Amino acid sequence: MNGAPRTGPHRGSLARKIVVLTTVVAALAVALTGLIAWQTAAHGAEQRERDQLTRQAKVLSRLPAVSEALFTGAQVLAGPNEVQLAVITADGTVRGTAGPAVDRRSRSALLAGDPVSTTGILGGQEVLLVGQPGVRGGAVVLTEPYAVVTENTSRIRRNVIVPLVFGMLGAALAGALLARRIARPLVTAAQIAHRLADGERGVPAPVDGPRETADIGRALNVLDAALAHSENRQREFLLSVSHDLRTPLTALQGYAEALADGLIEPDRVSEVGGILADETRRLDRFLGDLLDLARLEADDFRLDVAPADLGALVSEAAAFWTGLCARHGVDLRLERPEGPVVVATDAFRVRQLIDGLVQNALRVTPGGAPLVLAVRPAAVGGGAELQVRDGGPGLTDDDVRVAFDHGALHERYRGTRPVGSGLGLAIAHRLTARLGAVIRVEGHGPEGGACFTVTLPPAPAA
Repeated sequence: MNGAPRTGPHRGSLARKIVVLTTVVAALAVALTGLIAWQTAAHGAEQRERDQLTRQAKVLSRLPAVSEALFTGAQVLAGPNEVQLAVITADGTVRGTAGPAVDRRSRSALLAGDPVSTTGILGGQEVLLVGQPGVRGGAVVLTEPYAVVTENTSRIRRNVIVPLVFGMLGAALAGALLARRIARPLVTAAQIAHRLADGERGVPAPVDGPRETADIGRALNVLDAALAHSENRQREFLLSVSHDLRTPLTALQGYAEALADGLIEPDRVSEVGGILADETRRLDRFLGDLLDLARLEADDFRLDVAPADLGALVSEAAAFWTGLCARHGVDLRLERPEGPVVVATDAFRVRQLIDGLVQNALRVTPGGAPLVLAVRPAAVGGGAELQVRDGGPGLTDDDVRVAFDHGALHERYRGTRPVGSGLGLAIAHRLTARLGAVIRVEGHGPEGGACFTVTLPPAPAA
C-alpha cells in the first residue's frame, strides 16, 4: 500500500549504524584508558618501592653512627621483600650484604652528600638501589630485588582488568541505549518522509526532543502542509480545466452530431457554423493559455533583453485595442509622458503582458465605461510603471488575495460576469516574475474598477 510506513531494514540499518558507531567510540575510550593504566602500572609499582626504600634509608641515615647499625639494620630490614643493607663509611669503605651492588659512581655521589636512586646487580639479579648520605658522614644503601616490582606490577594489572571489562561492557550498553535514543526521532522522520513521498498527507511529525530533531519535525510538517496545499490547488485547477474543456467540446459534439444527422435546417447551417467556429476559437484560446503557462513554468524560458521605449510600446498596444474597445462601446484612454520611458527588458514579453491585462479588463468593462492604459517612470529606484485600469465592477479584498491563483476568479464569477479561461492573470503574474518585475492589483482604481500595476526595474534581475 502506498501510504504504508516503511520499517524493517530501513530502521534496523540506521539504528545499527549509530549503535555500532557509539559503541566503538565508547569502547575505544575505555581501551585507551586501560592501555594508559596498563603502561603506568609498572612505573607506579617501581616508584612505590623506591619511595618506601627512600623512607627507610632516611631513617637509618639519621643514626648517630651508621656504621654501628650494620648488623642490627641488616637483621631488622631482612624480610619478605629481601631488602639488603650496606653502609659506606666516611673513608669510602663499603660494608654489608648490599655492598656488591654499590658501584663507584653511586659511592662517589653519596660521599659527596647527594642521595642516589638507581638500579644495580646483586647476586646476579637486578635490584633497586637507594642511598642516603648520613648526618655525620658516610651513607646508607638499601637494595630490593626488582622481581618485587614485577610482582606488584602484575598484581596491579590483574586488579585493573576486571574494572576495564565491566567499564567496556557498560560503555557498550550506554552507547547502545544512547544510539537508540538518538536514532528514534530520525527513524520516525524517515518514516514520515517516506509516507509523504508515497502520497500520504496529514501525517503529523513530532517536534519534541533535541533542537535539531525538532527542527526536522517542523520542516516535515511545513512540507506536508505545502504539499497538501499545492496538490489541492492542482486538483482544483484540473477540475476547472476539465470543466472548461468539456463545455466547448460538448457544444462542438452536439452541433456536429446534429449536422451529421441532418437535424439542422438549411437556413441555420451558417448560424451553426458560426457557433462551431466560436467554440473552436474559444477552445484554441484556452489551450493556448495552458501552453503559455507551461512555457512560463519551464526553466529554459527565453528572454531577449534590450533597451525598449515603453511609451512607444504602450502606444502600439493602444492603437491595436482601440477598434476592439470601440466595438464594445468602451472608451480606451492612453496616458503616457511626452518623452520616452526606456528600460532594459524583453519588449515582446511586455507587449504580451499588456495584451493579456487589457483583454481581461475589456471583458468586464461595460459599454460607456473607460479603460485606461498608462505608463510613467517609477517614482523611486528607476524603471517604469505600467497600469491597466478599468471601469468595471472591481474586486473585493478577498478577490485581491487570490487574483493571481489559477482559475480562482474564474470559478468565483463564472455565473455572474464574463470570464475567459481563468489563466490570464496567472500567466500575467508568472510573466512579470520572469521579467524581474512586480505586479500588484487594487480592487478599485480611479475609474471605479480594478487597477493592475506592473513595476519594471531598469534591468531584469539575473
